[in-house]
Amino acid sequence: MSVITHALIEAQLSKVVEPTLGRDLFSLQCVESITIHGSKVSLKLRLGYPANSVSVPLAQAINQALSELPGVEQVSVDIQWEVPASAAANSQQAIPQVKNIIAVASGKGGVGKSTTAVNLALALAAEGARVGILDADIYGPSQPQMLGVGQRRPEIVGQQGQQQMVPISAHGIQSISMGYLVTEETPVMWRGPMVSGALQQLLMQTRWDNLDYLIIDMPPGTGDIQITLAQKVPVTGSVIVTTPQDIALLDAKKGIEMFRKVNVPVLGVVENMAIHICSNCGHEEHIFGAGGGERIARDYQTELLGSLPLNLSIREDADKGKPSVAADPESAVSQKYREIARKLGANVWLYNLDNQMMPDIEISDD
Repeated sequence: MSVITHALIEAQLSKVVEPTLGRDLFSLQCVESITIHGSKVSLKLRLGYPANSVSVPLAQAINQALSELPGVEQVSVDIQWEVPASAAANSQQAIPQVKNIIAVASGKGGVGKSTTAVNLALALAAEGARVGILDADIYGPSQPQMLGVGQRRPEIVGQQGQQQMVPISAHGIQSISMGYLVTEETPVMWRGPMVSGALQQLLMQTRWDNLDYLIIDMPPGTGDIQITLAQKVPVTGSVIVTTPQDIALLDAKKGIEMFRKVNVPVLGVVENMAIHICSNCGHEEHIFGAGGGERIARDYQTELLGSLPLNLSIREDADKGKPSVAADPESAVSQKYREIARKLGANVWLYNLDNQMMPDIEISDD
């Protein structure tokens, strides 16, 4: 009878690749315990990002790998996940009840940043996370319409001087926006200091409820809002949204450089409107150019999280108040958003791992 040893199990597990990051389980420090009981092997894993879509195939891969060992007749795999809080979440500037803050930004307008931000928030929630979105575009808030909230107003709670706004829930995520506080016909005609003050109020006077991620939909450019966010808020990381065209890439580079100057890591680039597929004949065409997102990611030592198509349904769904991930969760576009969201969550996990102690792995023979 073959003897099952921990060394043999670990050798087999080292061959299993975590599907989102493409790394082995031990380098990711996600193996919590290995238990051998006769011919049965039990394994507990804890991933650091929401992984509803990958937990089953990962468990199957582990089961197959361990079942190849002589003497192993039964394999039990328990995969859990828990989003770790950024080290900055314990700072004096931290936002209560928020583990990680992700700024979604672009160097210029018109690249689909807000649509990308809300779909990424919804995709992270679909993967199992608790997510909020803050619309930081004080002058031109768009999230109320994209989320289908309409003219609702946030509830005000707390005593005088300590009042807070309760975020409005839509499609399973929490949200706050200047658009909830003014009418669609009311222009916000404020100078820089007033805008910066409004952003701080939205951030600090909103009663968020136990968020794994707070997505901040940034206005385009590198002005007051961006500077205030970098100086006043412990941002975990940023995502840059661009189209492949050269003009958009020039502005995207400015956005990346801005975050670098204020020591906010760029967790990845999302290339929007990358390809158009004709609805009649299926012909594919790179209307705005090709490969721009990959080039800028390579030049700045970050990652292309994914490329999204120029698709009519993405615009229509957002205009109707039910973004693609909520409107048609099983569509190819929604699955692409979820893939990008998993990569983003996994990159946040890796970044947070660098600031934490290595956990102990429990190994036992019953």
